Amino acid sequence: MLSLLLVLAACDSPPPAPSLAEAPYRPDVSNVAIRCGVLIDGISDEPFADQLVIIRDGRFERVIGYARPPADIVFLDLGDYTCLPGLINTHVHLNDVPERAADYTVYYRLTDDDHLRTTTANAKVTLLTGFTTVRNVGDYFPQPVYEIRDEIRSGRAIGPRIQSAGPYLTIPGGGGDLVLPGHDESDIPPAARLGVASTPGEFSAAAQTAVENGADFLKVIASGAVFSFGTEPGAPEMRQAEIEAVVEVARRHGLKVTAHVHSAQSAKDAVLAGVDSLEHASLLDDEAIALVAEHGVSLSMDIYNGTYTEDVGRDQGYPENIMQRNFNTTEAQRVVFEKAYELGIPITYGTDAAVLPHDMGGWQFGIMVERGMAPMDAMRSAMSVAARHMGWEDKVGAIKPGLHGDLIAVRGDPLEDQEVMKDVHVVIKGGLAFKLPDKDN
Repeated sequence: MLSLLLVLAACDSPPPAPSLAEAPYRPDVSNVAIRCGVLIDGISDEPFADQLVIIRDGRFERVIGYARPPADIVFLDLGDYTCLPGLINTHVHLNDVPERAADYTVYYRLTDDDHLRTTTANAKVTLLTGFTTVRNVGDYFPQPVYEIRDEIRSGRAIGPRIQSAGPYLTIPGGGGDLVLPGHDESDIPPAARLGVASTPGEFSAAAQTAVENGADFLKVIASGAVFSFGTEPGAPEMRQAEIEAVVEVARRHGLKVTAHVHSAQSAKDAVLAGVDSLEHASLLDDEAIALVAEHGVSLSMDIYNGTYTEDVGRDQGYPENIMQRNFNTTEAQRVVFEKAYELGIPITYGTDAAVLPHDMGGWQFGIMVERGMAPMDAMRSAMSVAARHMGWEDKVGAIKPGLHGDLIAVRGDPLEDQEVMKDVHVVIKGGLAFKLPDKDN
């Protein structure tokens, strides 16, 4: 971060404000004035032209029509860019990469250092792709995510703000377990099975342990995962009473619960058990969708990564059962997405990274619009809508006074061409610039 701040030779700045390139590195203070050619603030229905955004002490102080910037803080001229709040991805696995789907036995051999290296690298690339906040929705090995979350908070590592679910809460041999055909369970590292349970009482205890270990919310596997063995994506796994036991623990600690579901039945069980959100939801019928709407549950739907898996899966050696499951669920999920949006169900931006590579986080906006979502709603799904679902609307998700000074910028108009979201040129988190455009761009 130090080197980035010292080479921020952005655009010419009108005197008397110094440029970012001239600013000393001050880790205790993050002050900058930013001119935005176009501003999408994450809340409003329309963008604003030629705005001045002022960040002091790492938080947005005010937004006004463009004027001479204050003389006492540094200046960044993004008059040729569209500025947006730092993006939020509500479905990320920082301790994973898609290539591991080709051979899940790799998880039996990875060391703690391997996991920490993967998590550290993924956190950095996630931030530089424009996502300043993420919801990490569980891992086989949750400890490295806790560690990198704390390192980022302390300023010793580069990455987004993180909410972490800790371990998958799952039945033995279920979609969140690492039981593989032909391998004895003794081969599985104990750290990968912290959330495996069989009864409501056991799930309550596992949930309590997850909270005590540092989970910010809880994740249940209500039905089998696409990228798993021994279970089908639509087959219910956790029963309603078991999910209710997890929800009860979460409520006691003021936390939320998200449920991995595919089938209509598992979605109904999870909603009636009291969860706050559903992931994937690819095989929901109209009755289940209506129940989601009735109970105010939000959806996080990874409607792009099926295309990615289809494009690269066979070349990367994904097993045929995974390829077939991906085919079966991709279009089905997109149809559910259309119906849910039509009913006004809150949809938060979620890409299931690492099924999708972490540097492709911005690739889903286009297909959200293609499948019927208004462009501004697609933007807000990764901004204020996601922040509200996370309970962080007082921290992130919009460019407005008092919130963390998280801002990104792209060339072009993301409301007209969502492809521009694939290439974020500027990433500012808490007033600190981690990525700026090259002088020649």
